Amino acid sequence: MRAISGLWRWRHNPLCRTTDLVEAWLALAALLLILVVTPLAGSLIGGLAQDALQESVREQRAARHLVTATVVRKADGSPLDADPETSTGRDMRTRVVADWTAPDGSTHRAPVMTSIDTPQPGDHFTIWTDRQGRTVARPLDSATAATHAVLAGVGAALIAAGLVEGSRRLIVWRMVLRRYARWDQAWDKAGPDWGRTGTGS
Repeated sequence: MRAISGLWRWRHNPLCRTTDLVEAWLALAALLLILVVTPLAGSLIGGLAQDALQESVREQRAARHLVTATVVRKADGSPLDADPETSTGRDMRTRVVADWTAPDGSTHRAPVMTSIDTPQPGDHFTIWTDRQGRTVARPLDSATAATHAVLAGVGAALIAAGLVEGSRRLIVWRMVLRRYARWDQAWDKAGPDWGRTGTGS
């Protein structure tokens, strides 16, 4: 709006310089670019991210399996275990030795983490494994993937807006420097005779 009002203000104004009009048109062009390019960049990047992340969700769901593990015994504590007094609720997990059968039929016994507070031998819990029974992280879910895609789109839109505005400011800065340089040249020409008018010298 400032660009439009600036253009209107300079119409037929005898004090208007060419650079004033250029700055106003530049501001208007930047505003239009931000209104048009920013949403396009956001939707394009968000759509590409959504496609890639949803494909990753499908691949992870196909490759990772939820299996039931049985507690054999509580694992010995290690110096790397989280301090219970400084842990968050997410970190409060118990390390146990457990048995489980992989989707390919092989049996495994290894230390794993469980959310059971006081695990006893024979307790059952679920873990994520690959087809061969190796423990893996929980697969990405569709909602989380969509959230990441939206964030990518918003980030792309903000970057596009920043680039447009940054380019506008750079061009205006260069114009101002050029204007100051012309003023310096004009002052240099007028400098020797400044203030001498009518002194008879």
